[in-house]
Amino acid sequence: MSTTKHGTARKYRRAVGIPLALVAVAVVVCLAAALLSRGSTADVSVTAAKASAPTDSSAPSVTAATTAPTSTPPPVTTPPTPRRTAKAATKTPATTRSPRAASTTPTRSPRTASTPPRTTSAVGSLAGRIKPAVRYRGVATAYEAADGNGACLYGPAPNLMVAAMNHTDYESAKACGAYVLVRAANGKSITVRIVNECPLPCAPGQLDLSQQAFAKLAKLSVGRLPITWTLLSPALSSPISIRYKVGSSQYWCGIQAIGHRNPLATLEVRTAKGWRKLQRTDYNYFLSPDGSGCGKAIRITDIYGQRLSIDGIAIKPDVAQSTRVQFARH
Repeated sequence: MSTTKHGTARKYRRAVGIPLALVAVAVVVCLAAALLSRGSTADVSVTAAKASAPTDSSAPSVTAATTAPTSTPPPVTTPPTPRRTAKAATKTPATTRSPRAASTTPTRSPRTASTPPRTTSAVGSLAGRIKPAVRYRGVATAYEAADGNGACLYGPAPNLMVAAMNHTDYESAKACGAYVLVRAANGKSITVRIVNECPLPCAPGQLDLSQQAFAKLAKLSVGRLPITWTLLSPALSSPISIRYKVGSSQYWCGIQAIGHRNPLATLEVRTAKGWRKLQRTDYNYFLSPDGSGCGKAIRITDIYGQRLSIDGIAIKPDVAQSTRVQFARH
């Protein structure tokens, strides 16, 4: 509609149109006011919403919170401290089973106390020259063993399947009481117990067998017989005995163990200051020169690290007293 047509209508109806125009204007004004008022309220709500939102640009948005991070943190290669502590705690008993380390392994009763065997390296250090699972090569000779007594001072042997270890492998009585399996080149074999020492010039690896033992391998006329031999842990039904040396008292004593299945590594006595390791002599007694621990509890350890604690052994010189205990087989 053009403005010209509107002008024409107002000219002919001026008297009636003015009041109507005023009413129309009033309605328009009211509607405009109402609309303005509603728009103002909406604007205030939006502004308030914007004001209440955090303005910190570092705050994560909804999108950032619901999506995976754009970079992966480097993997942790070192376990947490509590795990390391727990592992160390579980290892502690494996490293303190031996009487030479700081021992925390509890014993059972005094007559049956024992510890688990040591590791291979620990066994090697306890065993000295004669080690388990090693085959030694040498020659066998023969000697008159009489009643089977010898440098180890065990006394008469229950049988004459005995031998003297060469001076080097005897190692200041460390070989005393060891059982060895002897094999000859002809295929025959015997088991003998070491009760004596073969002095120089007996060479390393050489065994001087009793005539009775040698005769089971070859004729005595052979003289020198090539052999190999290995350490054994035999089945024994008899227990270990403890004997005090002649002249022992509370002021000085010598102690020896008899009839042990495995070679003996150490002997200790209980003193007011704890366990004391005694020095071994080449005649197979462990000495306490000042009497410390004489008549007290005794602790013995074999080359496998098994430990037995024994009490109730009185000082009775030259009397073998049974302990009712024995090392386990290996």
